[in-house]
Amino acid sequence: MTLIADLTSLLGAAHVLTGADRAAHIGDWTGKYTADPVAVARPATTEEVAACVKLAAKHGVAVVPISGRTGLVGGAMTCGGLMISTERMNRIREIRPEARIAVVEAGVILDRLHEAAEAQGLYFPLWFGARGSAMIGGVLSTNAGGSNVLRYGSTRALCLGLEVVLADGRILNLMSELHKDNSGYDLRDLFIGAEGTLGIITAAVMKLVPRPRAYATATLAARSLPDALLLLNRLREATGGAVEAFEFMPETYMRRLAEVRPDIRQPFTPRQQVNILVEVGATAPRDATPNDAGEVPVTLLLQEALAEMMEAGMVLDAEIAQSEAQRRTMWERRELAAEITFARKPAIDTDIAVPLDKVDTFLRRMAARLPSLDPGAEDLCVAHLGDGNVHYTVFPTRDDPALYDQVVAAVEDEVQALHGSFSAEHGVGLSKRASMARRKDPVALDVMRSIKAALDPENRMNPGKIIPDPA
Repeated sequence: MTLIADLTSLLGAAHVLTGADRAAHIGDWTGKYTADPVAVARPATTEEVAACVKLAAKHGVAVVPISGRTGLVGGAMTCGGLMISTERMNRIREIRPEARIAVVEAGVILDRLHEAAEAQGLYFPLWFGARGSAMIGGVLSTNAGGSNVLRYGSTRALCLGLEVVLADGRILNLMSELHKDNSGYDLRDLFIGAEGTLGIITAAVMKLVPRPRAYATATLAARSLPDALLLLNRLREATGGAVEAFEFMPETYMRRLAEVRPDIRQPFTPRQQVNILVEVGATAPRDATPNDAGEVPVTLLLQEALAEMMEAGMVLDAEIAQSEAQRRTMWERRELAAEITFARKPAIDTDIAVPLDKVDTFLRRMAARLPSLDPGAEDLCVAHLGDGNVHYTVFPTRDDPALYDQVVAAVEDEVQALHGSFSAEHGVGLSKRASMARRKDPVALDVMRSIKAALDPENRMNPGKIIPDPA
């Protein structure tokens, strides 16, 4: 029997997509990559995933897991492989409020977990623009970040346990609910961020946290990035670490936002050079309960900190959200980043991380270096300033692969000089394999290859991603 016939016998014809029926699954969000799988299988259980993997092995076909297809690095692309979609594995198996955990399948959409946690008075603190389509399996496979890493950490920090189907079809049960477990190697973390190259994540135990009772949210114009970091540190001390987001949007970002979305109100007129979106989440009743004048203590705290820095000349202007609608408007400006970036082509998109106090240095160095590579090029950035993650994009004057490589190499140079990373939260996939070859420690690459060979000796699990070929 053929692979398609075997899969159809296993899953039913409705869940084995071929030909034109694959259309919704083969495109890349950026429009840069288009897959050509032999089929898209849609299993509904872990056991069916394992059976699909075994059938693929029987027929000598590679396996590529897919989730919400919101990736930006080509990590879910294949030519001739079998795509295994987790979209039908969408059950929230259990939420345990007392233990503050959620047991979920890989196809659960992020927003759905947010809603389920909120119904229990809790919060799943992974938050980014694609939360309405991104799935748990995908965010674990890429170790996604987002706006709340500052307080809660990236996806890895929010995961207690995993269930994984290995390359030989065995099911690895790592569904621990423990916060402490020293029984050997930490295999869980091995699969988080591996982008499906070591196995397919089918379920997970995720941490939940207390839902903030009140938010204090503001958009401010700072005199400089160093001044903004001073404000961040003061706020973290004053709130006991309750700053949830600290997002940097420079004047070039605001200008681009005005061009693409003129319907979105700008915060300041004239536009300011350093715009910061800051949000503090209060979980303690004392910080969230309005006083007799109707004032919320956490908002008063933010107002006081901003007032002190305005008096010192470090904050030039500020607006504080007075309602949930105003808060959402502030967040909308930030969450339109992908839309306004990818609306212009060609674009050279990078996702880097540097120490917090080196973000300004990186941007200044690139501003000085870019004209020598392409005199007419423009750049655009937006940053999770609180964790040093900068989304830096260059719009070159021409669509030239050689120029693309030169710009990316220049970004890598500056990042490496500042002891940063060329990949912060989007993963490696296809688009950063060359960077891995150039910048990753050779010994680390050898160890990665050894792990890959041990777990996937036939190189069938999402082959060609992350790890570059040996020189």
